[in-house]
Amino acid sequence: MNFLSMKYFTTVARMRSFTRAAAELHITQQTLSAHIAGVEKELGCALLIRHVPLELTYAGEVFLRYASDFEKNYKRMMVELGDISDNHRGVLKIGVAFTRGRAIMPLLIEEFQKDWPRYEIQLVEDTNDRLRKFLADGDIDLAIASFPNNAPDIELKPFYRENIVLAVSRTLLKRLFPDSLEASVEKIRGGDLSPLAQCPFVMGKPEDISGRVAQEFIRRFDLHPFVSARSDNIGTLLSLCLRGVGACFCQENFVRMTLPDEALKQLEIFRLPKGSSYEILFGTPRQAYQRKAVSAFMQTALRVIPASEEKAEEELKRVVKFK
Repeated sequence: MNFLSMKYFTTVARMRSFTRAAAELHITQQTLSAHIAGVEKELGCALLIRHVPLELTYAGEVFLRYASDFEKNYKRMMVELGDISDNHRGVLKIGVAFTRGRAIMPLLIEEFQKDWPRYEIQLVEDTNDRLRKFLADGDIDLAIASFPNNAPDIELKPFYRENIVLAVSRTLLKRLFPDSLEASVEKIRGGDLSPLAQCPFVMGKPEDISGRVAQEFIRRFDLHPFVSARSDNIGTLLSLCLRGVGACFCQENFVRMTLPDEALKQLEIFRLPKGSSYEILFGTPRQAYQRKAVSAFMQTALRVIPASEEKAEEELKRVVKFK
């Protein structure tokens, strides 16, 4: 039995098919079948029930558990030995939510690869819940997400605070308040959203962070808005917002880092009262060795992304009135 034995068996167990596993491993089905049969002979027990789809025996389930652990440790060993030899090349798998990825990852990847040009960044864009599972299973190296406090299999480090702001096009505000524009805008800037009782909204879905924050503030101010559109794509919602279709609760960094200056000038950006910000963290699998590339990526991120509300606000003030 050798290193390939573990990889071959875990692939067969995952695919539940010799044909598909052989295609993924780039070997013939006959070679793979013979290899697994050799492992079974060496162990003295059957690992697979050979029907369609393949099924693991009890011995196969036990062997899979050990083989999976061995494969993870083997990968960690190769990473650590690569770091020792200063072989700064490889693949870095980073998990991030779709919206957050679009807002921050282009800049982070560009800056990281200035010092680590031989690393390929593979983005895994998914929900926070699924990213936590990928981390715990060792399928990704790093996640940038909002995490619960109780994540026993994950090492957490602070990154930055993310703020939800309210974006409203100036065209829509003029339409809503033809005779009291300045007074209404000042009232909203002061943290009172009640003037928006008749304002249409474009909103994220309730399971998204922006959607949850939006629902909280709507309840807090007893608003009963007409929702013109819902989407889990903040980019789509902001495009609708710019057209005056509705006001939009969205992540401040997404507004600041994805919209061109001319588009920002068409918006009023309102900072919300307390309860509209949350911490974004780095998450890595809890293990003895932290690969150098992961640490370097986190250091790059801390260097180029504003960590505080004040710094982020200063960036946005460049092009849009923001009080």
